[in-house]
Order: sequence, then structure tokens, then C-alpha cells
Amino acid sequence: MKDYSELLSKKAQELKPSGIRKFFDMLDSMTDVVALTVGQPDFVTPWHIREAGITSLEQGKTYYTSNAGLIEMRKEICSYLSRRFDLTYNENEIIVTVGGSEAIDIALRAILNDGDEVIIPTPCFVCYDPLVKMAGGVPVPVVTEEKDNFKLTPEKLKQAITEKTKLLVMPFPNNPTGAIMTKNELEEIAEVLRDTDIMVLSDEIYAEMTYGGKKHVSIASLPGMRERTVVVNGFSKAYAMTGWRMGYTAAPQPITKQMLKLHQFAIMSSPTTSQFAAIEALKNGDSDIEYMVEEYDMRRRYLVDGLRELGIPCFEPEGAFYVFPNVGVFGMPSEEFCERLLYEGKVAIVPGTAFGECGEGFARISYAYSLAHIKEALERIAAFVKTL
Repeated sequence: MKDYSELLSKKAQELKPSGIRKFFDMLDSMTDVVALTVGQPDFVTPWHIREAGITSLEQGKTYYTSNAGLIEMRKEICSYLSRRFDLTYNENEIIVTVGGSEAIDIALRAILNDGDEVIIPTPCFVCYDPLVKMAGGVPVPVVTEEKDNFKLTPEKLKQAITEKTKLLVMPFPNNPTGAIMTKNELEEIAEVLRDTDIMVLSDEIYAEMTYGGKKHVSIASLPGMRERTVVVNGFSKAYAMTGWRMGYTAAPQPITKQMLKLHQFAIMSSPTTSQFAAIEALKNGDSDIEYMVEEYDMRRRYLVDGLRELGIPCFEPEGAFYVFPNVGVFGMPSEEFCERLLYEGKVAIVPGTAFGECGEGFARISYAYSLAHIKEALERIAAFVKTL
């Protein structure tokens, strides 16, 4: 038999493992570590949502649903998007997916041809680059900078566009920086795109998590943008439903038709129990969102203030549940800082380079943890930085 390297997909072999997973693996062999690594809410899924899932099982609702998802579920998504974000879709423009990651995957594969370029503002979540490559596309990273509050500027977008540009990824609110885009800022981006055929993938998984009185605005809500945009969202963050694996796409029917074929062949349909739970979340979960966002906001302010008191410069995030402090002030690469903090200070955070090379000098810290957990981590970080 030939060597596996000759038998397996070249594309798959060329992908780099997730930089986030490296630190998770290091944690497996350690004890007494305070981890602030995971973007997973520390809240349990609200009881009324869990109860809806349990009730569906008790009633024997364990069958396949339609490929796109339960019609009631898709109608509730449309109602939710209209109520919360001023987006108008019908149930035939919605696909219920296995989390937001599947939604991103099928969108990219439905849109891209070999060699198409995809503009990706970085730092950003780790999945866009590899999924673009697996779909035959070419990632074109555009570096966002702290001086611009880690936002995509129209000037940088214009510089990145070529005749091969097919798609722009809009990862806002942003993981790992916590940056958001206001309506005026999105309008500037939309103005660049309107005279082109460039499409948009708007990853809005953190749409409900904005602070300081600022509400998320979807680029799809702007004039002339709906017809070129695939909106991706889900339930993991807003409703603390990570393990339920519920996401969805919202897009014009011609795009949805192609994504649905990919979903049909790869997935068939999303978990039925999770869909019944998600319907309850959409119908009666607004107050759960408000409560959790208020808690995250308190943790956000506490963590940012705590880091600054330690002499660590920190951009104030306006969305998601991460801070992206500048650890480069300690004169070492971010990965070295994070490894030393882990082994010497017993605190786990993620180096900024896990989210793109431009993340060098920064680190991502999640505040999807309890205040007590964050307080303990800050005390340990304080002790560690005194040794440097």
C-alpha cells in the first residue's frame, strides 16, 4: 500500500490544525489551570428551551424533518430576523443547519468556483480560511488594525478587490477582537460593493451580543445588499445552546436552492429534537438573551479594567464575548507569552496568531465564564506579569 500522504487529499493535508486546539490539547495534561479559552457560554440552556426538547422526545418526535428544516422553525426564524434585525425573508429562503459552521461551509461551496478570491478581514475566527480552500477558493486576508478599532475600512476593501474577487466575508461582531460595524460604517462598505458582482457572507453568530447601547446592524438590511448576501446565524451563543448544534442560513432563493442541495447530500436534515428546542428559543427567548448579555457586559468591563490595571493595553470590545489585549508589551511573541502564562501562571488564553498572522502581539481572552473564574484568572495573571 502506498504512503498515506500520496493517497489522501492534498487540500486536507495542506490545512494547518487550529491554533486554538493546540492550547486545548496542552490543557489535557495539566491540573489547577484557570482556562479563559473557550467561546462557550457558562450558562445552561434556559429550562423552557430544554423542556421543549424533552417534550418532543416524550411525544416521539424522533423522525427526519424536511431537508431545510421544520416549516414552523423556518417561519420562526423569519419572524425573529424581522423583529430583531429588520431583515425580511420567507421560509423558502431559510436552511436550518448543524451549527453556524455548516452554514458557512455550504455557503462557500455553493458560491465559489476554483480560483475565486475571498476577502477575509483578519484577525478572525479560524474556519474561514480552511473552508475557502476546501471549496477551491483563494483566501485574501485584509488586516484590520487596532487604530481603526479592528473594523474593515472601505479603503482597505478597495485595495483588496481584483477581477477574481467573488466574495467578502463580514465576521462582525468579531471573534477574537470584539469589534463591531455600525450602520454608517457598513454603508461605506456597501457603497464599494454596489457596482460590482461581489457577494457577501455575513457571519452574525454574535449579533445579539453588543454593548454600550449599540445594536447589531446586518449588512443585508441596507439598500441593494440583501440580494448579494448570505446571512449566517445560530443558537449557540445567544441562547447558550452550543451542544444542540443549531444554525441557519438566510439568503435569496437562487442561492438557497444551491446550498440546500449540498445540505441534503451531506447532512440530510438537522437534529429534530434541537429544532423543537430552537423553536421555543425563538418564540420565548428574548428575555434570556437580555439577561445573559447584561451578565456578559458586566464581565467585559471587569476584565478590561482588570487588564489595564495590570499595565496590559486592551481594546474595549463592543461585541461578542472576547477581549484582545496587547501582550506584545512584554517583549515576546504572543505564543511564547501564552505558553509561559499557562505553565508558569496556570492561566490558559489563546495567542492572537491562532486567528491570523496579524494577531501577533495580541491574545484572545474569553469572558464567557463566571465573574469568580475571571477574578481568579486576573489574580494569577497579575502574579505572573510581576515575574517578567
